[in-house]
Amino acid sequence: MIDQAIIQFDRALRTVFAPARSVRPVPAADLPDAPLSNEEKRHAAALMRINHCGEICAQALYQGQAMMSRDDAIRRALQQASNEETEHLAWTEQRIAELGGRKSLLNPLWYGGSLAIGLLAGRFGDRWNLGFLAETERQVEAHLSGHLETLPAQDLKSRAIVEQMKVDEVQHADTAVSLGAQEVPAPVKAAMKLASRVMTRTAYWV
Repeated sequence: MIDQAIIQFDRALRTVFAPARSVRPVPAADLPDAPLSNEEKRHAAALMRINHCGEICAQALYQGQAMMSRDDAIRRALQQASNEETEHLAWTEQRIAELGGRKSLLNPLWYGGSLAIGLLAGRFGDRWNLGFLAETERQVEAHLSGHLETLPAQDLKSRAIVEQMKVDEVQHADTAVSLGAQEVPAPVKAAMKLASRVMTRTAYWV
């Protein structure tokens, strides 16, 4: 039990403070940087900071849900999704630096809150656990679509990262459904959207 606690604490520290690493190449890494105005760079970096925060939250959610899951197959699925979200962390972190931006100062807060939500979701059983995961991924996909509408058209690097993230999020949602996800109630979906709106609007600036 103590060993597991140490492992989970170490994972949290690495997620929030250590540079993330990606097995897959960064999407469009071979493309040259497009000329962007200072305002376009600032806006693109802020959007990528939001995406980075979202991946911090995803890591914490998966960690909490996996800790509470009673099913080995579900824990493996959550771990696979977590691994891909780690790659998203690496991609967004690198792009933020390329654009001259910075990561959110509130990442420890985002992580702690999301871990608590993941643990709470897991307490309701695996079907609700998976349902919460599927709805989270659907909302993230919609949020990424919105970013594609406002990113500078010539910023192909940022756009390629967001496009691949969208593909991965859809796959995560589909996996959750295939494992028996229970559709979450409308009030829960609304609460999730509200929490997401607070995070995204704050992370755009802080």
